[in-house]
Amino acid sequence: MRLAFQPAPGFLPPDLRIYAIGDVHGCVAAHAAILDQIAEDYEARPVAEAVVIHLGDLIDRGPDSAAVLARVALGPPISGELINLRGNHEELCLDALQKGGEPSRIWRRNGGETCLADWGVPKKAPASEWSDFVPPAQMMVLQEERLSYRRGGYFFAHAGIRPGVPLADQDGHDLVWIRQPFLSWPDRLEAVVVHGHTPKDEVAVRVNRIGIDTGAVYGGRLTAVVLEEDRMAFIQAAGPKRPRK
Repeated sequence: MRLAFQPAPGFLPPDLRIYAIGDVHGCVAAHAAILDQIAEDYEARPVAEAVVIHLGDLIDRGPDSAAVLARVALGPPISGELINLRGNHEELCLDALQKGGEPSRIWRRNGGETCLADWGVPKKAPASEWSDFVPPAQMMVLQEERLSYRRGGYFFAHAGIRPGVPLADQDGHDLVWIRQPFLSWPDRLEAVVVHGHTPKDEVAVRVNRIGIDTGAVYGGRLTAVVLEEDRMAFIQAAGPKRPRK
């Protein structure tokens, strides 16, 4: 595999490479393909420090959220650090598992039904029992997800940031849910934000952000961006042809 590098809007220190993966949404085959390509690239081009980042929304809507979580629980596909960020779908899930009631109904309406089915939760099981079906290693992945991560000239968050607010003071809700005014913000920010959350047909590269949710669960592709020094490349895998609703 030969990556096609291009100039990046941000930078990283020498000898550091970051692989950031967009919204997986249970697309287990595409996720496995991306991890295999990352491993292949790392083997061909070793680096002193490598970091693999999931940008959130590992679960819901797709073919097998449980299998994706189980793979993530095994750790990184290469020798390096694995960072898992929280997406709005993980937030909805945890809220439902902890509180039941209206949060459980909201999650089910927003793709949670597929995740519950993947865990083998009976359709008539009360929300108070759902967490009993979640394997501990998968629950740990959900509970230990971070809200953000920063290295060099990049800031990683599921949805984006609130322009005009220092990165250190960003609100957790914005990091997981925001769209506007972030997406249309024209000016440079404190760092280039690498994010998912808002699906587009193609990767969005702007002076202040890189959006890599390319709608795998909607029949698009799963995208990972490879960042090193002042350049970037993209790795992609096809999503399922007939995703579950």
